[in-house]
Amino acid sequence: MASDKVTACCQTLIEKNLTITFVESASAGKMSYEFSTVFNSGRILIGGMVCYHSSMKEDLLHIPWGTIEKYSAESEEVTKLMAQNFYRYMNSDICVALTGLTTPGGSENEEKPVGTIFIHIIFSDKETARRFEFKGNPESIINQAIDAAAELILEGINTPKM
Repeated sequence: MASDKVTACCQTLIEKNLTITFVESASAGKMSYEFSTVFNSGRILIGGMVCYHSSMKEDLLHIPWGTIEKYSAESEEVTKLMAQNFYRYMNSDICVALTGLTTPGGSENEEKPVGTIFIHIIFSDKETARRFEFKGNPESIINQAIDAAAELILEGINTPKM
């Protein structure tokens, strides 16, 4: 069942007749799933892509060779490229990319501990990017990240153009 934040986000997207796509790594498709459980989500949800392994990011999303090695798969730079490259091929008003560290064993370090999540959102007229550090088990981190993405989407669509 979708959280209150995801439900509110979906309802606003439906009211504004806006479509959305997701390109997910750390959340492994759960964000798309959560949005799909909201009543009438078929009016807004185009779909998504799970690209958990670096090879998917490089081969299918055309992340330039060496970028992941330089910044890591769980980085602001890679998340931005995921969003931009997926958005180019998808016919949606909004594209959300999410990467991060939900368990030990990735690129975590003192500056980027487990719980670090990167979200990059492309709207038709702007982009927004945020870094979060959540606490908890992997499922809790992912749920917090999905709620954070829903809040960022709402902020983006409710903020007037400059």
